[in-house]
Amino acid sequence: MALSSTVKRPICACTGCRWSIWSSSSTGVRSRAPRWWPAPWHWPWLSSRDASTSCGRPTPTGLPAGRRSNAIASSTDGYPSSSRLQRVVKGYLDHLVVERGLARNTVAAYRRDLARYAAWLTQQGIDDIADVHSSDIEAYQMSLASGDAEHPALATSSIARMIVAVRALHAFAAAESLTPDSPAADVSPPGIGKRLPKALSIGEVQQLLDAVDRTTPVGLRDAALLELLYGTGARISEATDLDVDDVTRLLDDPELGLRLIGKGNKERIVPLGSYARRALEAWLVRGRPAIIAKAGRTSPALFVNTRGSRLSRQSAWGIIRSCAQHAGITTEVSPHSLRHSFATHLLDGGADVRVVQELLGHASVTTTQIYTEVTVEHLREVYRSAHPRARA
Repeated sequence: MALSSTVKRPICACTGCRWSIWSSSSTGVRSRAPRWWPAPWHWPWLSSRDASTSCGRPTPTGLPAGRRSNAIASSTDGYPSSSRLQRVVKGYLDHLVVERGLARNTVAAYRRDLARYAAWLTQQGIDDIADVHSSDIEAYQMSLASGDAEHPALATSSIARMIVAVRALHAFAAAESLTPDSPAADVSPPGIGKRLPKALSIGEVQQLLDAVDRTTPVGLRDAALLELLYGTGARISEATDLDVDDVTRLLDDPELGLRLIGKGNKERIVPLGSYARRALEAWLVRGRPAIIAKAGRTSPALFVNTRGSRLSRQSAWGIIRSCAQHAGITTEVSPHSLRHSFATHLLDGGADVRVVQELLGHASVTTTQIYTEVTVEHLREVYRSAHPRARA
């Protein structure tokens, strides 16, 4: 695999090198690495020392494809007890971070899926990726569908996702000349029916927002989070990754938009509506200072928990679920439900699908067009229930 010279790569300043700076070899421009970047990062396919960094930690782009392949196959540096299969998995995950620049949560999902795949292969006595055959992958797919003593049977959509990860791993191994070809190339993930996203009605959204107690610091935080998610269509990770500085400058100027960093570190600017603006201002003025003072610690995070630390995705999901239960909403409500509702209500109101695509941060309009089907289905339901000739 030929590596472009424009790929950003970690460099070090030594003395406890934390890989906190990225540098582009083509432009020389430096920028802060993502806050989730591990420190220090170990590269399993490289030798323990390399002249390309003063601390001996090699740069991932410093080797030609052939040498990288041989190093992946032979090196145990940093992983003294791991098998060749596990080292290739680690190398592929590093590739996703550095060369493809995938988002933290996407890489975490690949890591979980491939860890389960590697564990299953090990149970079958396979510890070298070159020994995997298509029949092994087909058997693994069947095991996902049937389940075992440790894992329940998975839904078709989950199986499809995990097989996609397996196919990508073997494609990487083949491209790095670790295997002659990909045994997963002819193994297709199970087909899944197109599932329309579930959106709340406008009334349900209002019901959800009204259920929040805005007289307490925690309630002000929850209200600001819900208003932000529904008012901007932000992903939950985009919201929890925000810092106070990202928002304070917007409160005095209604013309400024909110900068969100989405999948693959792609940036977009979205408008901040009056309801979300007022909720955020109340949180920053009356809610957040009270929580920070009580916790006795500081944090740059916009949304914090009662200990003063950045609110996690899991905690934010729990907040939304709790608010939905308190509001008496019986349908399943998740952070993505508010994002779906944001898109659906925009299209219901006449917004152009291309505009909605930009607001959601979708790379392809095809992804956004599924929301138009939700709107059409809603129209069909109204027609069937209201028109005298629609009923039998």
